[in-house]
Amino acid sequence: MIIVSNLRKNFGAKRAVDDVSFSVERGEVLGFLGPNGAGKSTTMRMVTGFIPPTAGRITIGGFDVVDQPLQARRLVGYLPENAPAYTDMTVQGFLAFTAEIRGLRGPAKLAAVNRAIEMCFLENVRHQSVETLSKGYRHRTCFAQSVIHDPAVLVLDEPTDGLDPNQKHEVRSLIRRMGQQKAIIFSTHILEEVDAVCSRAIIINRGRIIANGTPAELRQRSEIAGAVTVRVAGEKAAALAQKLNALSPVKRTEVVAETASGATVRAYPKREPVNGEFAREINAALAGSKIEELHSEEGRLDEVFRQLTLPNGPKEILS
Repeated sequence: MIIVSNLRKNFGAKRAVDDVSFSVERGEVLGFLGPNGAGKSTTMRMVTGFIPPTAGRITIGGFDVVDQPLQARRLVGYLPENAPAYTDMTVQGFLAFTAEIRGLRGPAKLAAVNRAIEMCFLENVRHQSVETLSKGYRHRTCFAQSVIHDPAVLVLDEPTDGLDPNQKHEVRSLIRRMGQQKAIIFSTHILEEVDAVCSRAIIINRGRIIANGTPAELRQRSEIAGAVTVRVAGEKAAALAQKLNALSPVKRTEVVAETASGATVRAYPKREPVNGEFAREINAALAGSKIEELHSEEGRLDEVFRQLTLPNGPKEILS
């Protein structure tokens, strides 16, 4: 549904987006991650046709965003950053206005408005003016306008910004449900949303894609992925670490915690472990010790994100 090829955007001498390429299929939810100023919002604005690219090509459902803008935009629902709206309108009036802009009339317009209000839990504020809404309800109203015409493609810039935990849960659930039938891109700074919602994620930094994969694949880039954490009762941390460091498959160890009752130490493998082999070797080496807990680490998205987006981090494209 979405194909982005060699996309570039210059603002004067500054290159905000640099040779970005990716695609999104129907039934896929793509998380767009990156630090502030990385090029996320600029990319999303180009995908929606809000600003033109300096170079590259974008197609939505086979329509070129630059050469066939109306056909492409009809397929897109867009929630911009900061959720803009006409504040003097009521929620129902604003959604009816949006539906009419989208070409809906008569019963079809009323049905679309009612569906969007129900979908985004806006019934309690239906007749309230937008300017009197809380930030969370205003954001929901703008989310509702993005889905008013039941688009095949959704582009959502920080869709949970300003929402309380319950509202975030509702929006994430809504994105997951819609993601079964639509192609969705959404940007976020909240890494837990990647696991909660995304089938795939892209990390962008300094205008370039530096990682692209499923959440599980990205977690495997974490240094901690495959490490084994073990808690042993009645053992000093230094002695436990020394015992683990003596094992041939152990690259290094790290003391996680030490109490009067025992110690927790993490062992890192020299090579990527296969089928729990590293954990079994650790367990065998500690036979006779009172093991209270032993588990393999999955990897951490926040660690991967930090490693890839540090000021002097990697510049190469990873896939």
